[in-house]
Amino acid sequence: MKIAVNTRLLLKDKLEGIGWFTLECLKRITQQHQEHEFIFIFDRDYSDEFIFASNITPVVIGPQARHPFLYHIWFNYSVPKILKKHDVDLFLSPDGIIPLKPKVKTLAVIHDLNFEYYPKDIPYFHRNFYKEYFPKFAKIAHRIATVSEYSKKDIENLYHIDTDKIDVVYNGANESFTPLKPNIQKLVRESHTGGKPFFVFIGALNPRKNLVNLLRAFDIFKETDKTGTQLLIVGEKMFKTSSIFDTYDNMQFKADVIFSGRLNSSDLHRVLASALALTYVSYFEGFGIPIVEAFYTETPVITANITSTPEVAGDAALLVDPFSPEDIANALIKIATDKELRESLIEKGNKRKEEFHWQKTADNLWNSMMKTIEKKPNK
Repeated sequence: MKIAVNTRLLLKDKLEGIGWFTLECLKRITQQHQEHEFIFIFDRDYSDEFIFASNITPVVIGPQARHPFLYHIWFNYSVPKILKKHDVDLFLSPDGIIPLKPKVKTLAVIHDLNFEYYPKDIPYFHRNFYKEYFPKFAKIAHRIATVSEYSKKDIENLYHIDTDKIDVVYNGANESFTPLKPNIQKLVRESHTGGKPFFVFIGALNPRKNLVNLLRAFDIFKETDKTGTQLLIVGEKMFKTSSIFDTYDNMQFKADVIFSGRLNSSDLHRVLASALALTYVSYFEGFGIPIVEAFYTETPVITANITSTPEVAGDAALLVDPFSPEDIANALIKIATDKELRESLIEKGNKRKEEFHWQKTADNLWNSMMKTIEKKPNK
């Protein structure tokens, strides 16, 4: 069987959520199913580190698809030519975008529908593209995979898709993220915060990550903090960050906020494992991989009580109203002052993490791919 994969988000040293999903799943699937041939379709030169096995044929086609206008050309003209040339049996698209007139079986991975709820958080051309075409992709695709029960219900209800057409494929987490010994944690704190304790946020800087309310909450927390605790923000700017930095500029305790930018996987592990807690209070998430990574490092978690994050966190996190800086601040205070609470959350996180492994994700995605192959083709 020949399986083509949209791998345009496999970018060396620039992997975000969908890129990690693609890497972790396809690395396992290609190596564990050597009897099949995989065509990896890139829109630019690729790194050899993404060619995981000998049964992968990499193909580069233009144009570089980084704008909605170029999405049209790449997915509806360039990609179909490759699918036909290689006589492909299945096209897997980890970012959910598929040709509008597919001639082969298609599996679209639609991670979430945040753009349906907060369109103004996304640049104009992108949100128009998503809102116009994702309902079409959901209907056209032979099958859909998504990363949470929350997202599955969203796709069912908003796009009127049969529940039997959608498979839930939970994300995993980097299993090299393990707890660190206290002496190593001390070195990490000395390196990043001058030895002071810190909360950490991990993620791209964009509006739905809710950094505005996290910064406001941290200011409230600092009014009573006696330990010099800092807030470390890890991630690159994505879009519409002016409100984030306007809020930061107006903070009373902005000297205690550190923007580190993107960190490599090793440094990210060390930072997360040394934090007082992960503060991940997005007002919209399809999953939230950093929550599970925090469980792996035995770091307590503060997260939002809406969308998918309660589903992922279970009882192993403090859930807060993401629209209330006061509620977030109260959680920061509890974590900073209650050792028994921290230990209880760590214990629960150790149990909860067993639900999330990339091997489980890969197995479930493979099962979804096989269901797609079994379905009668669209005409």
